[in-house]
Amino acid sequence: MNIAIITGASSGLGREYARQLAQDDSIEEFWLIARREERLTALKEELAPKACRLFPLDLTQMDSFPRIEKQLAAKTGLEVRWLINAAGFGRIGSCSEIDTATTARLVDLNCRAAVTLTQLALPFMSAGSHILEICSCAAFQPIPFLTAYAASKAFLLSYSRALGQELAPQHIDVTAVCPYWIKDTEFITEARKTDRQGLFHSLPFASTQAEIAERSLRAARNHIKVCTPDVISFLHRIFASILPHSLLIQASELYRRLR
Repeated sequence: MNIAIITGASSGLGREYARQLAQDDSIEEFWLIARREERLTALKEELAPKACRLFPLDLTQMDSFPRIEKQLAAKTGLEVRWLINAAGFGRIGSCSEIDTATTARLVDLNCRAAVTLTQLALPFMSAGSHILEICSCAAFQPIPFLTAYAASKAFLLSYSRALGQELAPQHIDVTAVCPYWIKDTEFITEARKTDRQGLFHSLPFASTQAEIAERSLRAARNHIKVCTPDVISFLHRIFASILPHSLLIQASELYRRLR
């Protein structure tokens, strides 16, 4: 059985990936992972007649992963054709103002959960399988007041690129997806919960989840290792490869004052 595993599937990019991959006749079943069971159920109804298995789990909790591992091992002839690690969140604000527990959850979800689920899925992947690690163009440089978030995505980008090289002989593709702001997900609203000073006033040129999902799926199918699916992320990647981080940090300070 060919399956697609998608984390963060209850909303945003994760949900949009499921919608778009539902058009792929080679996928026989979706494994949808997120905390909010009612939203997973609604997505299952939307994807019908595609088969869906729901995992209402909090991936910041370590006991979530044995449940997924057990289900993977229980299926004979299982092939993970797509693994999309879209679960994640950010927080805007000073490190001194964001509580330690929130920062720990952020690192757990953005880094540890993605790596753990990738490790669990790899034994069930073969030539032609795809892994999408949803990073951010924030991965390209340190960003004050998005400090832990940008660092977590830098980790995931580095992990993705190295893993892709390891898996190349097996013809398993790994694509790091590094978009700019996406305006129609819950990410921005959630990130601003800790922004007491209005640190990021404006988010010009933000994309939509449908655009990012469509472009990144196409990039993955074309074996692209790092996908910058919009103009801003593409330019950011170029400048970050040329300019010193000290200058980029100053540029980010100017950017966040835009109104």
